[in-house]
Formats: sequence, structure tokens, C-alpha cells
Amino acid sequence: MARLLLIEDDLTIRTPLIRALRERGHAVAAASTAMAGLRDALEDRPDLVVLDLGLPDLDGRELLRMLRAVSSVPVIVATARDDETEIVRVLDAGADDYVVKPFTAAQLDARARAVLRRGPGGADAREAALVVGGLRVDPRARQVTLDGVAVELTPREFDLLHHLAGRPGQVVTKRELLTEVWQIPYGGADKTVDVHLSWLRRKLGENAQQPRYLHTVRGVGVRLEAPAAQP
Repeated sequence: MARLLLIEDDLTIRTPLIRALRERGHAVAAASTAMAGLRDALEDRPDLVVLDLGLPDLDGRELLRMLRAVSSVPVIVATARDDETEIVRVLDAGADDYVVKPFTAAQLDARARAVLRRGPGGADAREAALVVGGLRVDPRARQVTLDGVAVELTPREFDLLHHLAGRPGQVVTKRELLTEVWQIPYGGADKTVDVHLSWLRRKLGENAQQPRYLHTVRGVGVRLEAPAAQP
């Protein structure tokens, strides 16, 4: 199941499209303006964005440029504009695909699956469970277990742990975490990372003074590794 964000202001298109995509197994959220769509894309981190260009508050091409400045989320532009020059401009601006209205939900579904398959960390890699020592992170179910016991995490805590678990033994900088997990530029927000790491440590039954999995590298970032890897 992919998590899709549909940014479309026309209710007569948005409502049936949401229903049809959900019937095809996707989790679908929607926004009717560019700024609401940008906020949802950064906060909820969907697997793919379906973007209309004719939005009421901002042209979709400008929103695409804003998204590309802070996120690599795949984007399919879905619009009535069928001019070849416009299509080329949008693809050059960072869109992964372009579909012209009117289109069917089946066509959009097929294009979405194709974009997700060929993108970095395609479906198989993205949904594989990550195991580090006794820690198991399952992105498909968005569940974490520690030594077989379920660990209840908030969505952001899960995303943070999943990112770290995908890089075991590596030092991950706060800059990378803010960019990849929070989808925001680095600068003055590193306390956000510190607070979430503190919450995550508590739920994993450790602390910064006596780490088991999460090891702070002062002035650089954090490293996640299995306790058995420690001397």
C-alpha cells in the first residue's frame, strides 16, 4: 500500500479519485491548495504526490519547485494542460511523470506504481523489515519490536528510528535527519532532533549516559548499532 497525497482543488475530480485510489489499496490524503499541499507533504511524508497545476493560491509549477528544494518525494503532475512545451518544462522542473486530464483512476494507479518501482528505494526495498540486534523495524506495518516486545512510537519517532536503522553503524548527522526525516532545511532546529532522540531512547529503555543502541557522537550526530557490536 502506497501513501499518496493528492493536491487538487476541483472537488468533482478530487472526491471520486480519492475513492477510486483507496479502492485500489492506496492510503490517500488530499489538499485543495498549494500551501496546504506543501505542508502535508513535509509533515506526513507521503510515498508519492499527485499534483494539479491549476491551484487557486499558487501555480503548481511553483509548488513543484518548492517541493524539490526540500524533498525528493516522487511527483506525478495531473493537469488539463497538454501543451508539449509545458510538459517538458514541468518534467525538467522535477516531475517524475505527467498525465493529462481527463484520465482514469486505473491509469493514474498504474503510473503511480511504475514511478514508485523505478524510484530510489523502490517498493521491495522500502518495505523490507530492518533488523539491528534485537531491534526490528517493519516499515510495511510501521511497527517496532525490541527483543520481541512491541515498542509504541509516534509517527515521527518511527520515521527517525527507521532512517537510523537503515544505516547501522554509520554516524548520521543532524543535518541529514532534519532534511530526510523532518523534510526541513537545517538551521537552528537541531534541538528538535535532540528531543526526539531523547524520547526514542526512553522507549528503547536506555539513556544518553548508558546507551545500548543509540550512541551520540558529540558535535556530529548519532549512530545506531546493536549492543553486541560494542567492545
